[in-house]
Parts: sequence; structure tokens; C-alpha cells
Amino acid sequence: MKFIKKYLKFVIGIAVLVFVVVMFFFAVKNSDLENGNLKKWRSADLNRRTAAAQILAASDENLDLLVQCVDKIATLPDSGEMAVRDAVALCYTGIQVNQNN
Repeated sequence: MKFIKKYLKFVIGIAVLVFVVVMFFFAVKNSDLENGNLKKWRSADLNRRTAAAQILAASDENLDLLVQCVDKIATLPDSGEMAVRDAVALCYTGIQVNQNN
């Protein structure tokens, strides 16, 4: 009986350890919005979106417009697999062209 209890404790301990490692892996993977796709962009909150746009554009200028532009791209059909990095670059270039005209 004692052997069964020790074995059960050991199995439960290993299961908890595996669970913690898996949760850590998903937490680290989900926090990287800059390298993600637009599916992740749509599910992220406004603060994360703004921070990602600021990092990718390397500028504080026109952040609200940049976030709105990427939001608009994210609502287009079949845009879920597009990289956030590409969408931000496209929007940032469009904003720069519009300002120079």
C-alpha cells in the first residue's frame, strides 16, 4: 500500500511538472505579438497592439492611426495568416506616403 502511495505521488509530481512546462511554453509563445499573425492581433488588447506597433515602427508618431490601419487589415477576409510585421510595414509606408503628399 505504501508503494502505491509513493508511486502515485511520483506520477502526480511528474504530471504537475509537465503541466507547468507546457503552460510556460504557451505563455512565452503567445506573448510575442510582433512576430505573430493577424489572428493573434485581433485577439490582443489595445495596449499590446499599441506596444507592438510602437516596437515595429520604431516611432511614437501616428500610433493610433497605425493601429487602426492594422485593425482594418485584420478584418479583411483571408488575412488571418498575414504577419503582423508585414501589416505594420504596409500601414507605416502608407502613412509616410500620405504625409509626403
